[in-house]
Amino acid sequence: MKTVYFDNAATTSIRDNVIDKMSEVMKSNFGNPSSTHSYGRQSKSLIELSRKRIASHFNVSAAEIVFTSGGTEADNLVLKSAVRDLGVTEIITSKIEHHAILHAIDQLKKEYDITVKYLDLNSDGDIDLSQLELLLQTDTKQLVTLMHINNEIGNILDLKKVAELCKANNALFHSDTVQSVGHYKLDLQEIPIDYLAASAHKFHGPKGVGFTFLRKNSGLRATIFGGEQERGLRAGTESIHNIVGMDEALTISYSNLETERNHIKTLKSYFIEQLQSVFPNVSFNGQSGDLEKSTYTLVSVCLPISAEKANMLHFQLDLKGIACSKGSACQSGSSQNSHVLTEILNLDDLQKPSVRFSFSCFNTKDEVDYVIGILKEFVIS
Repeated sequence: MKTVYFDNAATTSIRDNVIDKMSEVMKSNFGNPSSTHSYGRQSKSLIELSRKRIASHFNVSAAEIVFTSGGTEADNLVLKSAVRDLGVTEIITSKIEHHAILHAIDQLKKEYDITVKYLDLNSDGDIDLSQLELLLQTDTKQLVTLMHINNEIGNILDLKKVAELCKANNALFHSDTVQSVGHYKLDLQEIPIDYLAASAHKFHGPKGVGFTFLRKNSGLRATIFGGEQERGLRAGTESIHNIVGMDEALTISYSNLETERNHIKTLKSYFIEQLQSVFPNVSFNGQSGDLEKSTYTLVSVCLPISAEKANMLHFQLDLKGIACSKGSACQSGSSQNSHVLTEILNLDDLQKPSVRFSFSCFNTKDEVDYVIGILKEFVIS
């Protein structure tokens, strides 16, 4: 059976070069980085070299990169420490953030009784930045947390504009950049952001490792306690092979950025054209159908099909070897919808099946044709 993997926003395959690099480290560099003997020093040297290389991609110092288990831990570290240690009493965010943000904020509300303000969204899922500017005009200690690229609908936030608004009003700014790191260049000397989170498995690196950027003298403190690893900010023996693998994956992604971006963008454009030719009434959630206003890596589609067929859509796609992600879950047997789509779609569209297709440099035009053919066969039959 033919298989097509169009769920790269969920996770990506690991590049062969990355696997080779990680295997080499696992075989030869097993020493504990905290040990003072030669085995430990070799491991520590690899970690610090990776830290420097990762920092160089963002034009920051190595000391501002802290390794974590992934984006979720990075988000939690920033949010919790900002409230607990920096005196933040108000968080400004949106209701379409990743659950790593929303659930962490819910817990902080219970523990610290902070104020949370949610920004308005338009029907395309764009955030009202004029409202943000108004909310920032206060003496309250504030943290703004807004993701750079929405993982479900692909909308792109003007990261620099938000960072400058926050800086002008003495508010801290954190962004979950899990969907953008490795796909977009971010110069953090040009973008005055305070904190960001990233995860290796979104750019063809290993799972279980990521990093957070913490602007120098951030004042944040550890949320995991134990040893003094990561300058006391993240206890636990470092996963050397994963850190080196993340470094390798990020380096390759940025080295090939223009070529791979053009390839993926062409695939997305072709996919949209083919969908529109087969389904004239198809619609795209958020800005995902706009090549300029959304990331080139994904498209979220609302298909105009009957409720009866909608119930079987994802099963049929999986049966035909197609991996993708569902959006609205009204028709899937789940009791919960996508929290993102619930915020931006009307009741009629929420009853239709929404599917997120996300692409990588390893996908092909033939795979697009196959998926379109399966959709056409299922919907029209």
